[in-house]
Amino acid sequence: MLTVSNLQKTYGSGDQAVEAIRDLTLTVDKGEFVCIVGPSGAGKSTMLKCLCGLLQPSSGTVTLNGVPLNGPPKEIASVFQDYSRSLMPWFTVRRNVGLPLRNRHRSAADRAARVATALEAVGLTSFGGRYPWQLSGGMQQRVAIARGLAYAPEILLLDEPFASVDAQTRADLEDLILRVRDDTGVTMLLVTHDIDEAVYLADRVVVMSARPSVVLDTVEVDLPRPRDQVTTKQLPRFAELRAQVLTLIRRPAHHDSTPDHHSKIGERR
Repeated sequence: MLTVSNLQKTYGSGDQAVEAIRDLTLTVDKGEFVCIVGPSGAGKSTMLKCLCGLLQPSSGTVTLNGVPLNGPPKEIASVFQDYSRSLMPWFTVRRNVGLPLRNRHRSAADRAARVATALEAVGLTSFGGRYPWQLSGGMQQRVAIARGLAYAPEILLLDEPFASVDAQTRADLEDLILRVRDDTGVTMLLVTHDIDEAVYLADRVVVMSARPSVVLDTVEVDLPRPRDQVTTKQLPRFAELRAQVLTLIRRPAHHDSTPDHHSKIGERR
């Protein structure tokens, strides 16, 4: 569904050039939940912006359903880490969720129905008339997720969406995302620093190296579904997968002009 081939991104030029991503090749299948992890500053957010058309790669290609991306495609919605900046404080929750729908759905009744369905999915049905500043941080992030769902994308990109909330709220939002994925079948690609979160959520975990980034490896997550915050994380297999991902992140990257063919996660293991 989503194919990334030899993606490279450099900021600036000459002596001021900073190579954020050296070589990134991956595929994401329809209905898959893929998590991206890596050291701080590894270019994960840069990668996500290239995948949703907000940044143009320096080289390489991003294709969605076989069509090269030249800008933000209508099939992709994004949820960003800083929900407080992505929500309009002067709009109600209902208007914030419906904001991206005006150019896609002409019927006001259709837009209202989609907003209502999205708010119900994230447990905010009774908060549609409130303003973001009247809600907790976790509830504001639910509004941002509802806005992405209301758009009915084929792919939902999430950039550290739970980084700014407390541990209990984070666990609740993780379970919410899994429930939404199961209910809607939407394809999800999530960037996170949290290894436990990646293993808990994903079908596959992609491990990126330190900058300039390459794909070190991909880890297939074969934990049973549905998943549970207590039961799943007590499984010996969960601990094994977590250790495998952590070992990869701590492994020094050996960059060269041609990354190891087997490090590219377009190849299923």
